[in-house]
Amino acid sequence: MDSIDKNSPEDNFRNLIGEEGIAKMKELARSAGSCFFCTRLDGTGKFNTRPMSADGIDDRGDFWFLSPSDSHKNQDIAIDPRVQLLFQGSAHSDFMTLSGRATVSRDQTKIKELWNPFLKVWFTEGENDPRITTIKFTPDDGHYWDTKHGEGIALVKRLYGAAVGKTYDDSVEGKITP
Repeated sequence: MDSIDKNSPEDNFRNLIGEEGIAKMKELARSAGSCFFCTRLDGTGKFNTRPMSADGIDDRGDFWFLSPSDSHKNQDIAIDPRVQLLFQGSAHSDFMTLSGRATVSRDQTKIKELWNPFLKVWFTEGENDPRITTIKFTPDDGHYWDTKHGEGIALVKRLYGAAVGKTYDDSVEGKITP
């Protein structure tokens, strides 16, 4: 992919696929702590979005959420399983967007695996609350924006670039797929 910034002497593009992509997805999702979970992506109007935290990410790159059975997101997924997740880990890095499909189930084994006591805020009857469902989000593809060497080095490179009038950018971006 060609950079639109022809002034940058650095290669700032790197696609991550398979195990490397899954590792980066986990890293960026953990850095962000939560995401915007978007549904109703049919292109006919406003999509629905709400903040959510993944309760788990497995080794295949599937994201797991616990959700009330009567929630709008569960209703949206029943109509159209396409979902997009948007992450921002900091003001200047750790960005990611993932597109894929979601499925809803009442898998009690998975609910027990994902359960933590803090979730009682939403599921007042605990891990056996009859409203608990799991949402499994399977990403098809995505894109990430990050730094190569961390925010400290990125800042130093930007300051140096500003001082000498050249583009020095420690950012890296690319496609990300499991």
